Amino acid sequence: MGIGGIGMSALAQYFMQEGCEVHGYDLTPSPITDMLSRKGAHIHFEPDVDAIPDDIELAVFTPAIHPDFPEYRHLEAMGVRLLKRSQVLGIVTDKFRTIAVAGTHGKTTTTSMVEHILHGIPNTLLAFIGGISKNIDDNYYYEKRSGSSGMPISVVEADEYDRSFLTLHPAVSVITSVDADHLDIYKNDSNLEAAFQQFANQSEYMIVEEKVNDKITKDPAKKLVYGLSDSCDCRPFNIRHSGENTIFDLHTPFVVLKDLRTNLHGIYNILNFTAAISAFLLIKEIGGLHSDNAIDLQDFVGEKTSSFLGVKRRFDYIVKRDDMVFIDDYAHHPNEMRSFFNAVRELYPGKKVCGVFQPHLYSRTRDFADDFAGALSLLDKVILLPIYPAREAPIEGIDSEFLLGKIPITDKLVLQKGELAGHLKENRPEVLLTVGAGDIDRLVPLIAEALSE
Repeated sequence: MGIGGIGMSALAQYFMQEGCEVHGYDLTPSPITDMLSRKGAHIHFEPDVDAIPDDIELAVFTPAIHPDFPEYRHLEAMGVRLLKRSQVLGIVTDKFRTIAVAGTHGKTTTTSMVEHILHGIPNTLLAFIGGISKNIDDNYYYEKRSGSSGMPISVVEADEYDRSFLTLHPAVSVITSVDADHLDIYKNDSNLEAAFQQFANQSEYMIVEEKVNDKITKDPAKKLVYGLSDSCDCRPFNIRHSGENTIFDLHTPFVVLKDLRTNLHGIYNILNFTAAISAFLLIKEIGGLHSDNAIDLQDFVGEKTSSFLGVKRRFDYIVKRDDMVFIDDYAHHPNEMRSFFNAVRELYPGKKVCGVFQPHLYSRTRDFADDFAGALSLLDKVILLPIYPAREAPIEGIDSEFLLGKIPITDKLVLQKGELAGHLKENRPEVLLTVGAGDIDRLVPLIAEALSE
């Protein structure tokens, strides 16, 4: 139930690959449900208990599904085992040596990087990613290797929402950030940090970003700190630019790597690579990988950084012309948006930047209104779409007009989704950004088409 979600769809693929028959419900068709149907899943888009076979063994549901949902009630009455997505993920990955990537932002790209670095190793490799990796064109990867001397490895994006990541028991965990978020669940920063601490306690080894270091305690022998400071165990240095590429060196306790090259932009992506490479080196160090003394780490890691294509909707170029640039990004937290906007400013100095932002959740808009306004003030022009409610009911007084009033720039407006493409066609920006975690991605092709005319 909720099979079209990014996490749910990966589990559906896993069960199909394991030979199970998979049925599912989702609210609307999407490219993900189309892909699942092509692979053999039976999906319906209207609540319909008659579409559920009598011999279902397990029902998995996303947090957006409420216990009063007709199909949930029907399955409960049938006596079918009902589990949250996170519970099933924990059960599946307990059979593997797991690398889990957590954090309030940066985790999808970092998880995808870890999968890419490990892709092709002799071990059995399973990966659940919270976005579509461009290298595999999927959010899921499973390669079974028979006769491997190494343990099976899983790479998992560990979601803090609803404390989901506490079902995991990783060999290596990465924590990229612990910024206030999901306050509808946690209520305050202390509860959020306590959940991350519990996640760290459940991890054998951990790698934490330097800003997180003081918030999370762990035996120093089981903890690596990464960041830009000289005091960090794992740190990029000598960062420079060459054309479309960023080149950096990397210091770790295991090896120093030189001249690593990537076409990703922003210092935050260099830090994401630092975390991912450190996770690979650590799992190798503790004996989690198939033994292969012939590997040249400099060449191996260098090839992986240069060949990583990124994740869809993460600094995703839609149009790249001399007269116009259009980039789509999933950022939906103020800190993510600041990092994204600053990277764009660095790449396109002197150009006017227009951002279209679809706020995600009424509660998040309310809780971080001033921070959102501050981040959006980095733009020259702001267009707000109506708030994407996801799982929430409206909150009185909290809407996009409320947020617009807090943004301290003059060129700003609220548009309905149907008005957006026409407005942008009439007011073509030099640099256009679409930003948000709701359904703004459905508008991207329409905008691109309008701007091509």
